[in-house]
Amino acid sequence: MAIYAIVAHNKLVAAEENAAGKWAQVDNQLKRRADLIPNLVETVKGYAAHENEAIEAVSAARSRVAGASSPTDLIQSNLLLTSALGNFRSVFSGYPELKANENFQKLMDSLEGTENRIAVARKDYNEAVAAYNGKRRQFPGSLIASVTGLDAMPYFEASEQDKATPVVDFGGAKR
Repeated sequence: MAIYAIVAHNKLVAAEENAAGKWAQVDNQLKRRADLIPNLVETVKGYAAHENEAIEAVSAARSRVAGASSPTDLIQSNLLLTSALGNFRSVFSGYPELKANENFQKLMDSLEGTENRIAVARKDYNEAVAAYNGKRRQFPGSLIASVTGLDAMPYFEASEQDKATPVVDFGGAKR
């Protein structure tokens, strides 16, 4: 029985480490995106100084991501950043001279590629968390997890705001 408990515990630990490794990939991609944002913001500032609200929202959300102290806090902060970036893209899509700027276009392409990497990393992380949490809830994993203090891991889920259908209104776009 002791050998079975050791094997079950080791499987739980391996699943937890796999999920932690997947989280590291999410964190890596979020860092990449956070590093791109200041360059994007500076490029845009030169074209649209009067759109400060969108710029400030992205900057504030990026700062919150940088200051996140736990996976749960980072998930929440990242959801705010994703929302702010969506608004940022909407606001500045009405600036043809900005969209034609080579630096802006390169930054937006890099950001789009990073967003795709984040999506893949989030999916991989959530799959690893599902495997770990499932093992943790099944017997004898549930017993071993409670004795050894192996807690459930959080999923990286979309916020309610991200699930809402975006409203597109070109009538108020500034040019």
